[in-house]
Amino acid sequence: MKKYFILLFSLSLFISCKDETLSQSELVTEYYDGFNSSDFKRIISVIADSITIIEGEYIMPYSQESFYEQFKWDSIFQSTYEIVELKTQNNQVIATVASSSKRYEFLKNNPLTCKFKISFNFDKIMKLESLECLNADWNIWQTERDSLVNWTIKNHPELDGFIHDLTMNGAINYLKAIELYEKRKDAL
Repeated sequence: MKKYFILLFSLSLFISCKDETLSQSELVTEYYDGFNSSDFKRIISVIADSITIIEGEYIMPYSQESFYEQFKWDSIFQSTYEIVELKTQNNQVIATVASSSKRYEFLKNNPLTCKFKISFNFDKIMKLESLECLNADWNIWQTERDSLVNWTIKNHPELDGFIHDLTMNGAINYLKAIELYEKRKDAL
């Protein structure tokens, strides 16, 4: 029995020594790779128990469970992420990321390249703050979004509200609205 205990202890010690702590840049890379591969397990392995996303005035705190809903919403648009640059500064990472999606394509801002300040807590990502979007044309974005929303309210009220519905169903309705709107434009 003593031999088995020693063997089990040695094996667990070997396995635990094999675990490597990822650098902050590697955590960020793994986070975006998780989105690109549609693998939420990869994302959850590098985020803290709660994560906060800050975009302008909007502060969105998520638990891992509620962040899964955000992940599903994003995946409907077939989003892809390419890390353009990573800089470490003051225990944070500044990441420049180019993202493409069906939504950005419709909003005529595809790809959308933004800088994020990413903060960590105990080797996990705990906050992503959008600093600036380098190539965004917010006027075109707003014009396209407002045209879609107003047209949808008039022509497909059953889809109304998709713009604020950050669930998977909301994203599905968003894509349906885009498809119907574009078919209408093609018919003109």
